[in-house]
Amino acid sequence: MKLERATLLPLLFFLGAVASLGQSQPAPAKTEALQVTGLSGVKQNTKGSLKVENGSFSFVSSKGTYDVAVASIQDIVTGNDSKRAIGGTVGTLTMLAPYGAGRAISLLRDKIDTLTIQYRDSNGGLHGAIFTLPVGHAETIKEQLLAQGARTSIPSKPEPTTDPSLQSEAKEQLR
Repeated sequence: MKLERATLLPLLFFLGAVASLGQSQPAPAKTEALQVTGLSGVKQNTKGSLKVENGSFSFVSSKGTYDVAVASIQDIVTGNDSKRAIGGTVGTLTMLAPYGAGRAISLLRDKIDTLTIQYRDSNGGLHGAIFTLPVGHAETIKEQLLAQGARTSIPSKPEPTTDPSLQSEAKEQLR
């Protein structure tokens, strides 16, 4: 009987510790991003990371950190786009390849997500910023911002309708 308790008790402590780790809130993850344009004081096409934490939307790059209060964000729009797979000077030079091969190479594209925010600064001035992110990250950032008080004109998920006649009318409008 004592042997069973001696083996069962450490097992229960271990399971309790694992269960408590599973319930703890993870720290907000940084998402790699490219600030295309819009943040004052940050050059266009600056690489960095985005983080939403404690009511602040932060863009962190090697040159510094730029913060926007989540409550000042008036609109968030996400989208899907693509960019050239081979960019820069090499991508431009490939267009000179013979027999139209350069044009074919320029058709190779990588998918990306876009995140556009519209916000007001401390003086009430209206600003906007555009970011590109890896596929699947823009909606996550948008949901984090909305959970902390930002507003949007386009909801992330459409409101489910319970009336079947309204669902069929909505389908007809889409056609």
